[in-house]
Amino acid sequence: MKDQRIILPLEKVGLQDIAIAGGKCASLGEMISNLSSLGVEIPGGFVITTDAYHQFLEQSGLGNMIQEEIARINFDSVESLRRSGSKIRHAISNAKFPHELSHRIIAAYEELSHRYDQSATDVAVRSSATAEDLPDASFAGQQESFLNVRGPAALIDAVRNCFASLFTDRAISYRHQFHFDILEVGLSVCVQKMVRSDLASSGVAFSIDTESGFKDVVLINGAFGLGEPIVQGAISPDEFLVFKPTRRAGKASIIDKKLGVKDQLMIYGDDTDSRTRMIPTDKTQQQTFCLKDEQVLQLADWVMLIEDYYTNLKGHWSPMDVEWAVDGLSGKLYIVQARPETIHSRKAAGKFTKYEADTSSAKLLCKGIAVGDGIASGRVNIMYSLDKRVEGHEFQAGDVLVTDMTDPDWEPIMKKAAAIITNKGGRTCHAAIVAREMGVPAIVGCGNATDLLQAQQLITASCAEGDEGFVYDGEVPVTTTVSYINDLPSIDTPLMLNIGSPSMAFKYAHLPHRGVGLAREEFIINNFIQAHPLALLNHQSLNDTSLSNSIRKLTRGFASEKEYFIQKLSFGVAKIAAAFYPEKVIVRFSDFKSNEYYNLLGGHYFEPSEENPMIGWRGASRYYSPDYKPAFGLECEAIRQVREVMGLDNVVVMIPFCRTVEELMKVQEVMKEYGLERGRHGLQLYLMAEIPSNIILAREFAKHIDGFSIGSNDLTQLTLGLDRDSSLVAHLYNERNPAVKELLRMLIRTAKECGVKVGICGQGPSDFPDFAQFLVEEGIDSISVTPDSVFKTIQAIHNIEKASDRQNARLFV
Repeated sequence: MKDQRIILPLEKVGLQDIAIAGGKCASLGEMISNLSSLGVEIPGGFVITTDAYHQFLEQSGLGNMIQEEIARINFDSVESLRRSGSKIRHAISNAKFPHELSHRIIAAYEELSHRYDQSATDVAVRSSATAEDLPDASFAGQQESFLNVRGPAALIDAVRNCFASLFTDRAISYRHQFHFDILEVGLSVCVQKMVRSDLASSGVAFSIDTESGFKDVVLINGAFGLGEPIVQGAISPDEFLVFKPTRRAGKASIIDKKLGVKDQLMIYGDDTDSRTRMIPTDKTQQQTFCLKDEQVLQLADWVMLIEDYYTNLKGHWSPMDVEWAVDGLSGKLYIVQARPETIHSRKAAGKFTKYEADTSSAKLLCKGIAVGDGIASGRVNIMYSLDKRVEGHEFQAGDVLVTDMTDPDWEPIMKKAAAIITNKGGRTCHAAIVAREMGVPAIVGCGNATDLLQAQQLITASCAEGDEGFVYDGEVPVTTTVSYINDLPSIDTPLMLNIGSPSMAFKYAHLPHRGVGLAREEFIINNFIQAHPLALLNHQSLNDTSLSNSIRKLTRGFASEKEYFIQKLSFGVAKIAAAFYPEKVIVRFSDFKSNEYYNLLGGHYFEPSEENPMIGWRGASRYYSPDYKPAFGLECEAIRQVREVMGLDNVVVMIPFCRTVEELMKVQEVMKEYGLERGRHGLQLYLMAEIPSNIILAREFAKHIDGFSIGSNDLTQLTLGLDRDSSLVAHLYNERNPAVKELLRMLIRTAKECGVKVGICGQGPSDFPDFAQFLVEEGIDSISVTPDSVFKTIQAIHNIEKASDRQNARLFV
């Protein structure tokens, strides 16, 4: 056996060496050789090749025993798998390590220690199998890693345990599931200098959104201390999202930040028997993001470099899954691992599946972070460990697994589950990764699902409602709709989308579109900010201890209440703008009515009681009012943050419910005061055309705006003088009423004469083909609909345009 095949420096291996170095080592070596010159920092180390593993098996005489034990496994029986796996691992762990082989490993370790000026440096010892980190199967976490290993004896023990981990229950099951020859798979071991993230932070990053497959973001999860608890799901990490296109242009494009529940952290242990240990996180760290913004951006830059490198190398798009760590001694950021992402990179493009649960009468039991977009029902099976089941119920195929958290040992159980629900974890924890790979809906980080749910209770787990997953009592009716984008006809009329929830934006970005015709700030304020803006600014002067405590809880992790509102609103707007970049995204300033603002946290201190809020203090009239102007200023600053700091200059702002031209001018003056000026940095300003005065005076309004967007709901009510929520007159509500259509005809013609755009963002064109036909024939510039109406609206517009073409052809003849 040649020396250079037993031990190799990391920098001497690359992707061509997977057969001897395994996926993990090969990838690390590839990056050290090709990305270090671009500034990507990767700790040094060495590779114990598969030749060493095979030499160990040969000299220990274990090959035949392993082959016989694997052959007798009944893979339908978890007990059979556990029994054989345990026997193989025990035999390997107790086998004598060949003297010559251990001598070579120790010599390489001493050389690495010398490189870092230490007698016995701390290293991470990681398994690197020849069938892991491949583009068609991730094998994530199938083998063991050992952190903070010091000294020759501890190193040899860790290497032997890595060899044994090739035969963990989940590794045997996983290779069987993916049809790998269990005995043909070899194992290499990576011995790598530890990064002292126990004194700083660490985590994982993806060059893709893990839920939707949206390509243009880097998703980062992190926490203080060593990174194992994040992968294990023991904590809910901080989350950061960076938009790639504007980051490449040099913008500080962090488009979302969420503070995790970081109540524990892993640090170095005190002795060789406990190399690591978990301790409580202090309150300051719990309320502080684990990375500074400049670190987030540097990490995103490196993840993009890694993705670009592998994409160019392989000749096709190659999204990556990266592990990172910050050294608390030097303050430097490091990449410690990178592997191909294996879920969305394999999905077929053009298929759009929509799951919709009828939850109108369902009881909500708990909620957490949604993984995937599916919905599943089943009986609750609570398991606190693989050996401890509630009431002794065996896990049956179709049960819903409810547990504290999972690790790779759980995979034989997980693949039988209809859904998975955990108390702990984030969207990059083990349970989330495996659930995605298996196509099983999962809701992680629920907090106390094992307490709230009862054994054998029938429940429904829904991941189809955005970032949050919901657990409902009983079996909820589900509708599944599958559409194929490639089957849609082409249309000439630009079709835009109405987007309410930022959490759904990436999913809907895959639909055919020409941007967003309406993004409502109210959804973001109500769901993500939750407090009245004036309450945020003034709560300390109200002497309401309960309110102040609630606001402090909401704003933890942010520098101030003002910064909280600006950041949260900017993140919500930015996610929508990023999803549809570079197409136009029209963001409507807040249009809460006084009764709606009243219901926000602290709102009762600042809102009047109005007899008819629908035609009261709303929209533009608030923005220049001394009583509300500071709150509107926060909205302006959030938009400026999105456009100028994050670089999402595709955002267009729209003023709602503006009664007069004089009001419009006053609003523009306030906008300018807070840094938003029409025309500056290309900012466009639209007006919501929803009051008859907007249309009667359209020529005057048009002098000061770039476009109109028709709000047909309010326009119909105000034209016909009715309240559509009143059952007494609701039968008169009709967007196709001749009076309403005449106003729309007037507006479209006037807008065209004045050279400004005009679109519609109401539901009418989706529901009524004849209404869509009227608008298309009048020459409307765009139609904006809700995502669930896209397919039928495109078909309706196509039929209208086709009929119009035939008519024009007959006229021409």
